[in-house]
This record gives sequence, C-alpha cells and structure tokens, in this order.
Amino acid sequence: MKIYEIREMSSDEIVKRIDEEENNLVDLKFQHELKQLTNTAKLKEIRRDIARMQSELKNRETVNSAELNKE
Repeated sequence: MKIYEIREMSSDEIVKRIDEEENNLVDLKFQHELKQLTNTAKLKEIRRDIARMQSELKNRETVNSAELNKE
C-alpha cells in the first residue's frame, strides 16, 4: 500500500484496515511456521504497511492537537 492511498483514507478506515492487516499478519506467520507460506516477503510488506498506517494516524493526531493548541 502506498502512502498516498493511506492519506486518502479517513482515520476510521485506517484503524479498521490496521486491525484487518494485523489479523492477516498473524495468519501469515502461522502459515510460515507450518511451511505453507511460499512468499515470505509478504510478511515484511504487511508489517511495513501497518507501520505506515500507524504513522499516518499519529501524524494526524499531532496535527489536530497542534491546531487545538493554537486556538
């Protein structure tokens, strides 16, 4: 997932997507342990997507709190 796709999403959508991706990551880790996962690079990709989404949420919180402090 690209950062511009994440920025187009609402905060609620991002939170929902993070939950989905975390569940997906758990499933992939389980498959990896059972030697059923053929594309192990998918683990790294999903971890990074989750981090990007969490970073965007944190950035939005920071911007919102800065705007509230100005007023």
